[in-house]
Amino acid sequence: MCYGDQRLPSRDDFTDPNRIRTRSRHAAVQNLREQLAEVDARLEQARVREAELTRQLEEMKKFVCVMEILESYIERQYRENQLQLAQLYASFH
Repeated sequence: MCYGDQRLPSRDDFTDPNRIRTRSRHAAVQNLREQLAEVDARLEQARVREAELTRQLEEMKKFVCVMEILESYIERQYRENQLQLAQLYASFH
């Protein structure tokens, strides 16, 4: 097995309680770092999703606004047509 610049582990590395605790702490810290990286990645995904939903919401608000304008226009045209028909009908009687 190749250890590069590191020395080969000795028997003390496996039996010394301080080294075992250090290794255990190192593993715990590494585990926490990995969990933090996962949380950061999920948070970034949530931010991207939030931005997309916000963009879609703004588009929908614009669409609703346009629909309200069209509704008002159509209602006004309908009332004007009703009035014209009523006047036309009244002129024949």
